[in-house]
Amino acid sequence: MTQTIAPRVRILVLLFLAVTGALLAGAAPASAHAALTGSDPRQGTVVDKAPAQVSLTFSEPVAVSDDALRVLDPKGERVDKGDPDGASGTTYTVQLLSGLPDGTYTVTYQVVSADSHPVAGAFTFSVGAPSETSVEASAQSPDDGLIGSLYGTGRYLSYAGFAVMAGGAAFVLACWRPGSGVRAVQRLVVSGWLTLTAATLALLLLRGSYTSSGKIGDVFDLTLLSEVLQTKTGAALVSRLLLLAAAALFIAVLFGSAQYQRDDEEKRDLSFGLAVGGTVVAAGLAASWAMSEHASQGIQPGLAMPVDVVHLLAVAAWLGGLTALLVALYRAPADTPVDTAAVQRFSRLAFGSVVALVVTGIYQSWRQLGSWSAFTDTRYGQLLLVKIGLVVAMVGIAYASRRWTARLAEPGAPVTLREEQKETAAAMSATGGGAGQESAGATGTGKAGAGTETTAAASASVSAASADTDTDTDTDTDTEREKPAAVTGPAEVRPEESGAGAKAGGDSTRAAQLARQRAAVATARQKRLRDADPNRFGLRRSVLAEAGTAVVLLAITTVLTQTEPGRTEQEAERTASSSAPSLPSASSAQGTGAVTLNMPFDTGGKNGKGVVTIDLDPARVGGNDMHVYVERTDGKAFDVPELKVALTLSTKDIGPLPVVPDRLATGHLSASGVQIPMAGDWTVEVTVRTSDIDQVTVSKNAQIG
Repeated sequence: MTQTIAPRVRILVLLFLAVTGALLAGAAPASAHAALTGSDPRQGTVVDKAPAQVSLTFSEPVAVSDDALRVLDPKGERVDKGDPDGASGTTYTVQLLSGLPDGTYTVTYQVVSADSHPVAGAFTFSVGAPSETSVEASAQSPDDGLIGSLYGTGRYLSYAGFAVMAGGAAFVLACWRPGSGVRAVQRLVVSGWLTLTAATLALLLLRGSYTSSGKIGDVFDLTLLSEVLQTKTGAALVSRLLLLAAAALFIAVLFGSAQYQRDDEEKRDLSFGLAVGGTVVAAGLAASWAMSEHASQGIQPGLAMPVDVVHLLAVAAWLGGLTALLVALYRAPADTPVDTAAVQRFSRLAFGSVVALVVTGIYQSWRQLGSWSAFTDTRYGQLLLVKIGLVVAMVGIAYASRRWTARLAEPGAPVTLREEQKETAAAMSATGGGAGQESAGATGTGKAGAGTETTAAASASVSAASADTDTDTDTDTDTEREKPAAVTGPAEVRPEESGAGAKAGGDSTRAAQLARQRAAVATARQKRLRDADPNRFGLRRSVLAEAGTAVVLLAITTVLTQTEPGRTEQEAERTASSSAPSLPSASSAQGTGAVTLNMPFDTGGKNGKGVVTIDLDPARVGGNDMHVYVERTDGKAFDVPELKVALTLSTKDIGPLPVVPDRLATGHLSASGVQIPMAGDWTVEVTVRTSDIDQVTVSKNAQIG
């Protein structure tokens, strides 16, 4: 088996490297999340007279509500009027009141990008001269707060529910048809359906508050709910609920068919119909994500959406099927164990799913990143690297599972799954024969003593077996649960029957109890044999480790769907840089209304060298806007774990006044409303930390006022 797998691995690695290099080398500009690329007036500028309107330009069209764009005066009062106008493509304007006085004004925005994610931010501009303002112009992520956490949890549960439901059903249909009668597997698939349904309903209710106010009280606001239903995301969630109704019917037929006996041709026809119907429903559910999120926007949406559907189906087949296999290995009854052939079929299904994931994942990575640098310079790329590492780890664990499966299939294995089935069938046959003989003996002799004595002995045997092995009835199959009812069903006792007949009926009842006790002993013995098999134990452990890694992988995937793609982030930075006015040098800017300070630093550690640039505008007494840029020695922007700024006026014994800027983009931080109390020669100190132990403080003087 190793000789067969090794060439496949080499081919996949070569294919991955070749296609990834070709795609990333030829990347073209595109977008998925919306990003603010410009504004009029620009951020931090001082205009001579109040503008009649404020315009904001985004990287893509966005959904704008009535209160999406707001302009606040220094006291925090709104000075905008009317609804925002987005007639010019990606630029949206809001009119201002006339006769605005001088001072610093704050512009806030909260819009929804075309891929369904909310985007929020704020900036300031001044009329005449800057002034103090009571408004905090800090950009707050829409994922912050209780509503954001609940919405993210709902997204994770919806992905998990879909994977368990679709993957579990695929495992039963394609790999282990007898599993349709196992109660534990039935509960797993139904729990996936319930989780996906509940999560979808929760997302539908949370959506309005998530994209607007962020208040928990607005969750049940019918007005917001009606607005959500008119959006693309609302329509996708409603479509998902309708498809879940069809999925419920599919699940009922899948597991209900286990109760009926059919010939081979009928079983094949039923399996084919369920396979076609299940694939259609699963593809429709996957499309409800593809048509409303990242795949629906940016370049090549007509190709990206089908690729996303295939990607989601492959994830469900692999992770959901893996969960079903884990449940079957631990909870399947002794008379319906997972045979070696079923595990091998799932191994082939998982291999095909991994191939589909690699191919579709390469395309999605190129589409969302666009360059090699985005892997390390953007948060999306960093998360994607973590996801790739987890997938590689899962593939390695899956390879170990294949080895355990191969050992189970070897003729010299201690106790193979096929042997378990044969021993179980033999034990059940012996139990049935023993019960029949006991019943005949009790009826023929009419003596209860021997039967009672034997029953007591069997009870002791069952107690001893139960002390060593768990015989939880939750693992019973539908057929097994029907057997006691058939044996112990109420007997019709007619008034004319003699006392001897009633006595014989009592002996038959005791014989039936003895039969059940013997069956319990046989089941306990089979479970002990199954659990003692080292190959089966190793398979259980490897599948459990693979499933644990899958839980973390699914969490990273959920975070990725809510993160701005690296391609969009870098494109927004390039656009903002090209549209920003050139900054004067430190020597020419002193005392002219704006200060720019360039300070090289070296923390002494790895990647510890760079240049930090402080832009302070308007560099006057009162409120100021501060922008901090961190670049490597080659001019490339990068993030540092921690950066602090302090202002000190030593001649007046003022300071240090701490300033903690917020991150806006890679290597770009800002702070608004930085208060400088008086004019003078201020010392600007910047503390840069590039690792847990590497840190340095650099400083430079600037004339304020």
